[in-house]
Amino acid sequence: MKVTKLGHCALVLEIDGVNPSDSSGRVRLLTDPGNWTIEAQSILKGLDAILITHEHQDHYHLESVKALLSNNPGVPIVANSSMTALLAKDIPDAKVITVGDKQSTEVKGVSIEGFGKEHAEIYEQFGLVENTGYFVGDKFYFPGDAFYNPGKKVDVLALPVAGPWMQLKHAIHCAKDINPRAAFGVHDGMILPDFRGFVGMLFKHIVPNVEYVALQDGETREF
Repeated sequence: MKVTKLGHCALVLEIDGVNPSDSSGRVRLLTDPGNWTIEAQSILKGLDAILITHEHQDHYHLESVKALLSNNPGVPIVANSSMTALLAKDIPDAKVITVGDKQSTEVKGVSIEGFGKEHAEIYEQFGLVENTGYFVGDKFYFPGDAFYNPGKKVDVLALPVAGPWMQLKHAIHCAKDINPRAAFGVHDGMILPDFRGFVGMLFKHIVPNVEYVALQDGETREF
């Protein structure tokens, strides 16, 4: 599986599946095109699906999604019921596949399973929207803004490492709890690039059994 981190939570996944349009046989998915990565994501082509975990603007930027649908005609959006309702108002002609907690679908041979129901608490009810993490291809888990454990063997984890709803110790507990083979930081648009390496150093000391990669914006890594 290949991951290109556009920034924050916008990732391009290339994972083995059934994709006749791609000679590599890989399916290309985009996660959470938010307002931190507008320029990098809006020009993408050749996508097989877009996954959106929840409605906050750093995960769902309307104009970017419109541009993506224009550049990728007929591409489906995988989203939970709250996002499905929002998309029905914002982009009525979008093809949406609703996948919430304990629901699943398949995109060109790649399974996509939903886990979790709520965004992690920021403060009481503020921002407490429906959030669904996605487990892709029986390999990769992207939890959105929560630390919900899917209760499955995760090979690669996209791990939130910063935000107003968490402390770094929460990310460490999540990594220990899910126990993936490898992890890399996301939801880190507010962290200076040099400090991301410090986060990686902490993980290597505290969770040495998990291979932690401090992916930078624009970087691609094969997992």
